[in-house]
Amino acid sequence: MKNKIWNYSIVLMGFVLIFSIGCKKDNLKPDSSAFGSMLDIDGNVYKTITIGGQIWMAENLKTTKYRNGTSITNAEGVTEWINDTAGAYCNYNNDANNSIIYGKLYNWNAVNNGQNIAPTGWHVPSKAEWEILITYLGEQDAGSKLKENGTTHWNYFPYTEGTNQTGFTALPGGCRLETGVFTNIGDNGYWWTSTEYGELSYSRTISYKSKNVINYNYFRKAGFSVRCVKD
Repeated sequence: MKNKIWNYSIVLMGFVLIFSIGCKKDNLKPDSSAFGSMLDIDGNVYKTITIGGQIWMAENLKTTKYRNGTSITNAEGVTEWINDTAGAYCNYNNDANNSIIYGKLYNWNAVNNGQNIAPTGWHVPSKAEWEILITYLGEQDAGSKLKENGTTHWNYFPYTEGTNQTGFTALPGGCRLETGVFTNIGDNGYWWTSTEYGELSYSRTISYKSKNVINYNYFRKAGFSVRCVKD
């Protein structure tokens, strides 16, 4: 009888431990009341979230127009993409369904050509503004705190699972290279900054295999995601 009671106690303790871990993990995520909202010129509605002293979009940009109403070129073809100098966007693999989840991919010319790709009251963050976010979260694991939790969109988490305790919900939307090739959806997310680096521009990457946020200088003809921050 004592052995049975002891076994039941161990099982009960196991359930309590699993439940407490699950609650602790869920508590890392902001509840729905933490989110605000904003609207772009196309009528897309986005969640927003306050992290430290900054207010960020909690989704990737999907607009097909600049703030002034001018259409952004949808450069689907490889030649069209490579040759664009005015500003262009595309959907990953030229599949509009991908943009519903991951937003659109923009070359840097679209991000910083003076026509304001960001909605009114918002702007594409500079390298320094990304650094403020990363410093606030802690450089060693900022990426984990920004990533969407689980494998709904991320292909796998070998050792760097996201907690999304910030509500930023970073997704692995992949990118389009300067050669016109699409790559890395499910593995990495890439975001432009507004800051130039010689003939390149700064970007930020969040990867399945890293807990931090990676800084890259990359070709402006590449297609990356965009998150905006409030003015």
